[in-house]
Amino acid sequence: MPTLYSLDKRKSLPDTIRDIAAEFNVSSPTEYGIQYKDTNSYITESTKGNIKDGDILKLTTSPDKAAKEIHDGLQSESPEKVRETLEKLASSSGDVTFAGEFIAQKGVELLIKMVEIGNENGRPLVCILSSFYDLMENGLLDYDQLTLKFLKRVAVFTNRSEKTDADVVKKALSVLEIVVLNSPSQFNIVANEVTLSSLCPHLESKDTTIQLNCLALMNALCMKAPAEKQERFETSLMSKEIRTVINEKVVRAPQIGTEMSHHLYVFQQLTFNLLDKRMRAKVDTNNERVHEMILELRQHAFEASAESKRQAAFTDDYRKLGFTNATNPGADFSEVPPGLLALECMAYFSNTHTDNYAQVVHENLSRGQEHQCPFARTSIALTKTLGAILAVGDHPAETKQDYHPMFFSTDKAFEEFFCWCIKLFNKTWKEMRATLEDFSKVMSVVSEQINLSLEKKPSTMDQFWTALQTRYTYVHIVELRQQARWNKEEWNSQARPVLELREQIKPEIQELIRQQRLNYLCTGTKFNRLRQGKLSDRYWYCRLSPNHKTLHYGDIQDVSTLPNIDSLTEKISIADIEDLKTGKECSHVKSKTSMAFQIVCQNTPSLGFVASSQEVFDLWTDGINILLNQKPVSQQASTDMDTLLGMEMKIRLLDTANIPIPAEPPDIPPPPPDYNFYYDTRGKRDSQ
Repeated sequence: MPTLYSLDKRKSLPDTIRDIAAEFNVSSPTEYGIQYKDTNSYITESTKGNIKDGDILKLTTSPDKAAKEIHDGLQSESPEKVRETLEKLASSSGDVTFAGEFIAQKGVELLIKMVEIGNENGRPLVCILSSFYDLMENGLLDYDQLTLKFLKRVAVFTNRSEKTDADVVKKALSVLEIVVLNSPSQFNIVANEVTLSSLCPHLESKDTTIQLNCLALMNALCMKAPAEKQERFETSLMSKEIRTVINEKVVRAPQIGTEMSHHLYVFQQLTFNLLDKRMRAKVDTNNERVHEMILELRQHAFEASAESKRQAAFTDDYRKLGFTNATNPGADFSEVPPGLLALECMAYFSNTHTDNYAQVVHENLSRGQEHQCPFARTSIALTKTLGAILAVGDHPAETKQDYHPMFFSTDKAFEEFFCWCIKLFNKTWKEMRATLEDFSKVMSVVSEQINLSLEKKPSTMDQFWTALQTRYTYVHIVELRQQARWNKEEWNSQARPVLELREQIKPEIQELIRQQRLNYLCTGTKFNRLRQGKLSDRYWYCRLSPNHKTLHYGDIQDVSTLPNIDSLTEKISIADIEDLKTGKECSHVKSKTSMAFQIVCQNTPSLGFVASSQEVFDLWTDGINILLNQKPVSQQASTDMDTLLGMEMKIRLLDTANIPIPAEPPDIPPPPPDYNFYYDTRGKRDSQ
């Protein structure tokens, strides 16, 4: 049963331990430390200020003594004693204070020898690998300590041909991932022992944790590969076998967690980044293969025409295909991006979807000259646009989860994507009855159509195309844009009466937005815990107290129910908040994600968040700014103000429909010569 104790934070930690030991008649106080009861984390001189009222603490063995006891226990001749010690080590190694003491007492060398000798299997081996992972995650381990034999042994545990315990496989994959991510000097050892092909069978496992750890290791190997090994991993990334397994066993799984969504996004991003070299490569017009691809474009479009077979007709054919430089079509690909990739996409379309390609070309030629859509110019611009939409060449962000299932279900995903989108461009051009002057307008509409369809995460390219034909047609985009214009009509009006009415209404709308943001914070939101700066599948919850004076937060297990505010044991007083940091200013994430924000406090550690969406980010940052007596500055706040103010203005101005509102109020008539009159309620006006 816990005993109420008043702890004086002004005293040094040894003095506090001495006082507690004296009160409870405990001898040798120097051999004791203080831990949080729930987490078994040691309190240190630098962290004692984080202790809050109501925290349950326990007096326990000091970290140096606990580390020595475990160090000695690992050398016991009793197998049972060694197993018990390993269990203790696995439960303690996550604490940075204990980990530092254990490493200082040469405990890591003992663990390395145990793995190299290979006497431990099953649960004891899981404990060893789990401890290694925790020590490395704490950032205290010197990776040069890891021997060649140790890493080879760990790599063996990931071999599916070996009948290895599933828990051992999980931990072995995690250990190798963290080594690859943090130790360039050890990368080659791991890469020589583990290939993406050898890891692929783990993706077929029914254990989702093995699948997750396997994909994480694959991504780590591809991201950290040095220049001399990049080609090998690029070839593996393009492997149909690996993509098919990921699609069938992972992407199509009934439920995909946050971490798996992130690693699918990373794999997708790494795959698309293979296109970056070709996007930034200028086309060599003297290259024989380039010459062949351009000839094939002409042949597949005009092969039935006898006129086109004459050399003299080539220039005219290339002009019909929409090349700006009809005498030297290769010169059209000098812009980078999209460079060589644009020509390759055009060649893929003409070779793989020849009938559709010919249909697009001839349908354009059948229109009046002013309404013809230049195929070559369109393809080059579209390739550049698709590269921007899919962020080709960007390094994977550490918190994103934006993967698209349809790209895992398709060979040559980017090229196939291009083929569907060039058909979309042609269709939209026709619906808009566009001319060359409208080229940028059509591209803008097409980009919006593509983005809207991608947001629904279609499973296949066919579903993507169906959505474009039924839900995101040109008519739909026009309706969306018209609605946006209507919402801004009153907002953009410069008539003085309208401006004055708007200013009169504005404080009401601002207060409405303020209340909505605070109510949202009072309801609270679940956030993903960060592991090594990356999102994990563990969650914590944060919500504002009803009196708007305290933020309550804490870990949650059941994500389907709203936690009671009393169950959130951690809290921050609003009065203690000094500042709100966002994006690249945040210190709790490694990559400078736009979804991160951080509350900086006076007397307590900063509290870092990573929002799951732009909406959550905007609502929370607005709410915190309001609590700090500052204006909400998010894009969502601006949009809400425009929308609500526009709606209110429409309601207020309903009676003025079709009545022109003058820019200036009418002149006030001059005063009467005298005020010696009155108004008779019977309808007569009499002078006295």
